[in-house]
Amino acid sequence: MPQLLIELFSEEIPARMQAGAARDLERMATERLKAAGLTYDALTTFAGPRRLTLVVEGLPTATPDREEEVKGPRTSAPDQALDGFLRKTGLTKADLTERDGVWFAVIASKGVRTPDVVAGMVDQIVRGFPWPKSMRWGSGTLRWVRPLKRIVALFDGHVVPFEIDGIKSDNLTEGHRFMGGGKPFAVRDFADYRKKLRDHFVILDAAERRLHILEAARATCHARGLDLVDDDGLLDEVAGLAEWPTPILGDMDPAFLSLPPEVVRLSMKVHQKYFAVRSSSPAGGSTREAGEGGFSTPQLAPHFVVVANVEASDGGTALAAGNSRVLSARLDDARFFWDEDLKTGFDVWAKKLEGVTFHAKLGTLAERVDRIAALAREIAPLVGADPDQAEQAARLSKADLASAMVGEFPELQGVMGGYYARALPPSNPATPASVPPAGGQSRTQSPPTGGSTREAGEGGYPAAVADAVRDHYKPQGPADSVPTAPLTVAVALADKLDTLVGFFAIDEKPTGSKDPFALRRAALGVIRLLLENEVRVPLGGILPAGLRGLGREDGGEIWLWGYDPDSKYSDPKTGVTSSPQTLIKVEQSAADLLAFFADRLKVLLRDQGKRHDLVDAVFALGDDDLVRIVRRVEALDTFLATDDGANLLAGNKRAANILRAEEKKGPLPTGERQPDLAGEPAAETALAAAVTTAAADVDTALAAEDFAAAMTALSRLRGPVDTFFTDVMVNSEVPVERDNRLKLLGQVRDVMGRVADFAQIAG
Repeated sequence: MPQLLIELFSEEIPARMQAGAARDLERMATERLKAAGLTYDALTTFAGPRRLTLVVEGLPTATPDREEEVKGPRTSAPDQALDGFLRKTGLTKADLTERDGVWFAVIASKGVRTPDVVAGMVDQIVRGFPWPKSMRWGSGTLRWVRPLKRIVALFDGHVVPFEIDGIKSDNLTEGHRFMGGGKPFAVRDFADYRKKLRDHFVILDAAERRLHILEAARATCHARGLDLVDDDGLLDEVAGLAEWPTPILGDMDPAFLSLPPEVVRLSMKVHQKYFAVRSSSPAGGSTREAGEGGFSTPQLAPHFVVVANVEASDGGTALAAGNSRVLSARLDDARFFWDEDLKTGFDVWAKKLEGVTFHAKLGTLAERVDRIAALAREIAPLVGADPDQAEQAARLSKADLASAMVGEFPELQGVMGGYYARALPPSNPATPASVPPAGGQSRTQSPPTGGSTREAGEGGYPAAVADAVRDHYKPQGPADSVPTAPLTVAVALADKLDTLVGFFAIDEKPTGSKDPFALRRAALGVIRLLLENEVRVPLGGILPAGLRGLGREDGGEIWLWGYDPDSKYSDPKTGVTSSPQTLIKVEQSAADLLAFFADRLKVLLRDQGKRHDLVDAVFALGDDDLVRIVRRVEALDTFLATDDGANLLAGNKRAANILRAEEKKGPLPTGERQPDLAGEPAAETALAAAVTTAAADVDTALAAEDFAAAMTALSRLRGPVDTFFTDVMVNSEVPVERDNRLKLLGQVRDVMGRVADFAQIAG
């Protein structure tokens, strides 16, 4: 069947927009073809630096003929209603059909030629394309990401004629901007189009460009005994920058390798789009293990890979040299930031944080650091960390936000703090050598008498403290690693819990899909820190500590200092207007956060294949030890997958239903069950004995946190419960028998309820 080929050729499309543009083109074309009644075998889109391409295989030559039945007025309706219906349909009264007192019209429409549908479809797509940013050029009204130059529109090998803002459709396209010959060329179909593009130095498919870059870059590195440092994000970006990507290996000054490797890599990536390179042999480079300098980061080699968009006649020598000069300028800037930061130090940065507002109602970053430090000290003993070191690491954790390097590369927050903690002395009795004043210039101050300063690198904070500063933001997402060092765990938990407690306290909770402060991610981070390190910390115990850190307790109510944005205070001396601090009452309780954690835990366990209702069943017991909760859930999940578990769940629900029905009639009987009543059925006696045994076994197992044993104890109730419901009438006409049996069912429910709230479990 015929093929449709559409190409929208323009000036350069930003790399970050290309993948989304390909998806939008596919979606918009699919919607419009289906709306027109056109079926097809396959639809594919491509995006590149200068073109969007759509190819549809197996389209019919025309839309199918249609018949549509339209309901009209009732036959008893006034003539004016019937006349209006006839005008609308273009029919006469003789063409109508009467059914059940209502007029119906059958409107037949002939199919439309596919090229006519395509012309309108492309016009709608181009005019309504959802670019994140677009521009208008010349005197036209058309908006596109960059000026649109050409439109290829071919159906079954023939041009589909139409015009959009003076741009006429054709069968002509262009190749590479520099190597493609500079002249447009004609194409017949997609196979011819793809081949001729390659002949004119254009690789159409982004996936093919990525693979070509990766293989060529690795081969270029291996030829020099080097390895490419993989970076999937950068690979995607450079694949969108070059139509004919050509990796070239360049050299850099080895002196720059004295900078932290993250700084070198990020400077290459952010500013220049270069790949970093490392030596493939120990002789040319080494890997620093964690703890030896603190970072398991590969030692980089003094080279880089740049992806050019041309094949240079000299093999890329001149291109490599030019890019090396540009990179040197960038790395000189980075080295300046590094050197200046080593002169400045933590004391100055901590002072700067006093002037940075974290949130209008939660104070400054300095106040947030105080809260994190207090919370870290409280959490430290619970995770096996030293409280003094936990507080020390917490007080350093946000300081690098005020450093010059993090100001230039925000992605390095935490990472640079770890480096600075290793390089700078733990205490500096002297006034910092460089204190940037308001004007931005540094002024040098002499240390007081008796003080001395140590040079950067002479000695730093303990390695564990530096690691905690570096990793306290982790984990930042589901794919991020989880710290295991106790000190890091303490600071990471304190950081995330302060965020959660603070924003819940001021009622800035996530709503729907909106989570501007990433609280869901923070809660998931807390959960992963606790679970993967098996930290036995009751959330209900540490959340109030976080709330207390926000402000002061007064009569059982917690108040916090914040900034009232609705009122202003003008300083009579300076004339500076600001929001005054005021006490704000915390209305929310830790219960809101516990429910939020339960929801996040359900999401995590559901992603692992666990049932979310089991989390509800365990949380209903009031337990807030996440490690214990997950162990219960896992044991419960395993138990319910067995026949004993499924049948016992059904028996528990039956018992609960009976008790609930009887409760509506009046209060359930209380007190001890009377044993050994005359004429008591054997099934009732057996269940009573089984419940007594199970209660003791369950209590013993729960005390030892052996949840598998608790489930095994419950499983022994399955037979007696089944037999009881088969052989015994609960609602006996003898009151004492009825009371005894209701009490027995209550005991069954209570014993099972010690393990989980089975009423919360579906099934």
